[in-house]
Amino acid sequence: MYSTGTDPLSENSGIGGQMLVPMRFVWPYGGRQVFLTGSFTRWSEPVLMAPAEGCPTVFQTVYRLTPGYHQYKFYVDGEWRHDERQPFVSGNYGIVNTVLLTREPEAIPPLMSPEISGTRMNMDVDNDAFQRVVTLSDGTLQEVPRISEADIEVSRHRISVYLSTHTAYELLPESGKVIALDVNLPVKQAFHILYEQGIPVAPLWDFYEGQFVGVLSAVDFILILRELGNHGSNLTEEELETHTISAWKEGKAQLLRQVDVRTRSFQRRQLVHAGPYDSLKDVALKILQNEVSTVPIIHSSSQDGTFPQLLHLASLSGILKCICRHFRHFSSSLPILQQPICAIPLGTWVPKIGESNGRPLAMLRPNSSLSAALSLLVQAQVSSVPIVNDDDSLLDIYSRSDITALAKDKAYAQIHLDEMSIHQALQLGQDANSPYGFFNGQRCQMCLRTDPLQKVMERLANPGVRRLIIVEAGSKRVEGIISLSDVFRFLLH
Repeated sequence: MYSTGTDPLSENSGIGGQMLVPMRFVWPYGGRQVFLTGSFTRWSEPVLMAPAEGCPTVFQTVYRLTPGYHQYKFYVDGEWRHDERQPFVSGNYGIVNTVLLTREPEAIPPLMSPEISGTRMNMDVDNDAFQRVVTLSDGTLQEVPRISEADIEVSRHRISVYLSTHTAYELLPESGKVIALDVNLPVKQAFHILYEQGIPVAPLWDFYEGQFVGVLSAVDFILILRELGNHGSNLTEEELETHTISAWKEGKAQLLRQVDVRTRSFQRRQLVHAGPYDSLKDVALKILQNEVSTVPIIHSSSQDGTFPQLLHLASLSGILKCICRHFRHFSSSLPILQQPICAIPLGTWVPKIGESNGRPLAMLRPNSSLSAALSLLVQAQVSSVPIVNDDDSLLDIYSRSDITALAKDKAYAQIHLDEMSIHQALQLGQDANSPYGFFNGQRCQMCLRTDPLQKVMERLANPGVRRLIIVEAGSKRVEGIISLSDVFRFLLH
């Protein structure tokens, strides 16, 4: 909250009838906007300071305090500051200024502006400009426009109506290609194709059954590499050269205990797919509920489903792009779009000190082993892990799709997961012609906690971007992560 409405100078007594002493606070070092906050505002009710008349570099305000010891700080243009010319100590909120009031002083004469003695002060905050102030993780303050639950529900309803009345047909590009793999293709060759084509997943076609039967994804390659590193595994590097996708899928099913104990038969998981005339909402829900990254759009002209045609691979980013395009000129109809992401229940955040709620955000150092990264991706069921330095500042990101880089020049045959670091693994996928690495330089997509939801959605709608790392401005310290699935779970709540 911010200090507004009640004039501190108009109050004569404090808690328990204590006399309040008017105290002038001055910030003489310039700035565009200066707030005062302290122990007397419970560190959560910043007071806007007014520039002195004729001296715009000096900011001042008067606040009535109870006699005793107080701590305070200034918030100048987005940064915490203290006045080094005044008494200061190191406290719970960093370096703070101090003041000790022992008696009621004489009436305070005007310092710079006669408006100080008025019944309503310049420190009052304009409600239209500042509606709410939140405390950031580093202790700084940030104004956040207020949004009601009704506005949130209105936004959700309008997005839901749009998704329910538009079909997957709108996701189909005017031109392009869709790559499918034959289930009898060797696994090694299949992952080489994924790497060369720069795609993380491909549908699987069974020639004998005449239908699409599944997908091959980066998760498959991760499990294969872990099996290769398992001394008790029956899968050798030589077998990987001829091991077919179909054989791997059956082995994977046994590995994940998806075999019927009575018949010992392989129970193939049914392919999750959609038709071109399914609603966008149904497609999004299929992706979320089945925890997959893409859903094949398959069309068959016959009633029995024979001769299926693979039209497209639908993803949440494609659906989000449709939402952004449709509401771009009607953003006012979605009040939630201008809401900063720090003020809505969205994404996974680094828990604040002392908090026990919330999921911890998994992060790794660049010298961590590739084995540790792969274990996190599989066990924590996340699609990426931020790579940070000792100060938790973002250096890079390791994603499931990065694993296909090991298919380059058969790198998987020369590595040991426990001995290769994440940094070394990422170097394998670097493009010598690009300073950013592969995937079109979109490795580390970042945002700030104060960015509006609309900006976050538009960036996530770009092809190849599946998540944004929330960082602190300047230091790039990781504060959280927002994925495509996070956005859709929030919008379709």
